[in-house]
Amino acid sequence: MFEIVMILNTLWFVMGFNVFSIRNKIFAKLVVPREQRDTPVFDILAESGRFLGGFNLAFAVCNILLLTNLDTFPSDEQRAILLFVFAVAHGSQFAFNVPVAIQNKRGGGVWQVIKGTMLFIFITDFIMMALNLSLAAVYFF
Repeated sequence: MFEIVMILNTLWFVMGFNVFSIRNKIFAKLVVPREQRDTPVFDILAESGRFLGGFNLAFAVCNILLLTNLDTFPSDEQRAILLFVFAVAHGSQFAFNVPVAIQNKRGGGVWQVIKGTMLFIFITDFIMMALNLSLAAVYFF
């Protein structure tokens, strides 16, 4: 199960790197309404996505290194710590979108979390957090 979660982590973080760093204009279009995309702020946001992509790349590389060197962290406690860190990475992405999703429900919010691609991201971040946290608990206890 550890390997499956590491593979899923890798895929999700690589996808994040792709959208934030390589296809950063797509990321910006997800959060900036069409009528505001011709402002300088749109380009600033798109470029700042590259910064977020760097974190995703680092987490992807970490998962790849773990997958190719499983014997480096053989104990249950070591794996639990790693899984907990990945759960925090996914969970922080989910948690910081919760207030925006609540605002969306009330007709506001700075971007749409509960529709389309952002809803997929929101739900996937929660699922990935739960998978990593659940497996960390299994290893820890």
